[in-house]
Amino acid sequence: MKVPLLDLKAQYATIRDRIRPVVDAVMESQYFILGPEVEAFERELAACVGAKHAVGCASGTDAILLSLMALGVGPGDEVITTPFTFFATGGCISRVGATPIFVDIEPDTFNLDPALVRKAITQKTKAILPVHLFGQCADMDPILAAAGDIPVIEDAAQALSAEYKGRKAGVLGRVACFSFFPSKNLGCFGDGGAVATDEKDLADKVAMLRVHGGRQKYYHDVVGINSRLDALQAAVLRAKLPCLDGWSGQRAANARRYGEMLAGAKAVLPVAKPYARHVFNQYTIRVQNRDGLQKHLGAREIGNAIYYPVPLHLQKCYAGLGCREGSLPESERAAREVISIPVYPELTGPMARYVADAIREFTG
Repeated sequence: MKVPLLDLKAQYATIRDRIRPVVDAVMESQYFILGPEVEAFERELAACVGAKHAVGCASGTDAILLSLMALGVGPGDEVITTPFTFFATGGCISRVGATPIFVDIEPDTFNLDPALVRKAITQKTKAILPVHLFGQCADMDPILAAAGDIPVIEDAAQALSAEYKGRKAGVLGRVACFSFFPSKNLGCFGDGGAVATDEKDLADKVAMLRVHGGRQKYYHDVVGINSRLDALQAAVLRAKLPCLDGWSGQRAANARRYGEMLAGAKAVLPVAKPYARHVFNQYTIRVQNRDGLQKHLGAREIGNAIYYPVPLHLQKCYAGLGCREGSLPESERAAREVISIPVYPELTGPMARYVADAIREFTG
């Protein structure tokens, strides 16, 4: 049996009749940049997460960058974040000229350790950027308490429709960043992203920054960037959005199924905290011989991935920060032990059983 890590063709087969008409409508309109489709998606996304405003942009990376720019983060500032994340989280901090301050993670959720966030705050701290990794919200209450008046930016790229104590990711901090990369729980047909906030002034500033810093064409209040969500991508996302809760529910069901099938295996399974609705953008386990398991799964044609093999504080580009191996032990241990296995909504019972049997065969 062959089991891919993600099967977007299987998903598309279930929604083809929803997608084709909206794509054709955009083609007929020949209105491709921003416009009515993007505005409608922004309203629907804001309603989905419970925010007052949402602003579409070109990618999840740009959503982080625009949020930092809108909050005035720049040279001389520090932003506290996690090293166990996709590079964009730290890279955007560097792109605005600020310094990422990496603090370690909780070993069970892989999210920022709130106690360490509090200790890392200095007079230079301009923002705190927790990541809701793999589809589970960081423990936000103690992070927000530690932050005080310091803005908290949610990197919710992997956590659309996830919840923390009954509130959706996207309304837990000052501003939140979403990605619609095709592999996300809600993915478009290319790159796409969005910023959500309850603050109109902040939303307006993000909207201005995404079009070269101007509210009127050819007139520029500040230096911005070119980061517009395409109408075609917005139309696809609008067609897929009503399916999101069902897809997230099926991912959670697949996670529960793995929990039963892998009970007793020599692997550490994902933890869903009582405060969280985990939407399982990834299903990530920990094993001692991770590289050996990856080869074992590959030989059985089971898709898998390592998110992430090198934590940011040990990346070559951040050597100047002075971090050394051993400085953030939980992130480093996670990078050695984690592996993600298929959990997408269309995964069948027999496929999940095949994956679980392969893991048990290797780990004992």
